[in-house]
Parts: sequence; structure tokens; C-alpha cells
Amino acid sequence: MTSANPERVRWRKSSHSNGLGGECVEVAAAWGQILIRDSKDPNGVRLSLTPMAARDLMSRLRDE
Repeated sequence: MTSANPERVRWRKSSHSNGLGGECVEVAAAWGQILIRDSKDPNGVRLSLTPMAARDLMSRLRDE
């Protein structure tokens, strides 16, 4: 990530999240990238993808 303030990133939780401890992710768009993180570990590892790579990933996941 860049040195920009990470607190200013607006994360959106998956609509499939129900608060019961399921496997949930959050996504954000920042610095020309799509960021993905585990909603249960917001300070943990983040995946950073180009918009094209994120679209490809979502397409492949839908096809599973």
C-alpha cells in the first residue's frame, strides 16, 4: 500500500455477512486498486488487486 492514511479507506462488508462468525470479507477501492481483507482480522493481511484482476477473480469464484 501507499503511505496515504489507511484509516481513510472505506471498507464494505460482504452482503453475505450475518455476524455469526461466518467466512466474510470486506472490500475497498483505494489508490487505483481493489483491496480485500478478512472482516474478522481487519488489521491482518490485505490482498491488493488491479480492478481487472479483481473482476477476473470474482468471475472465477462465481463459476465455482
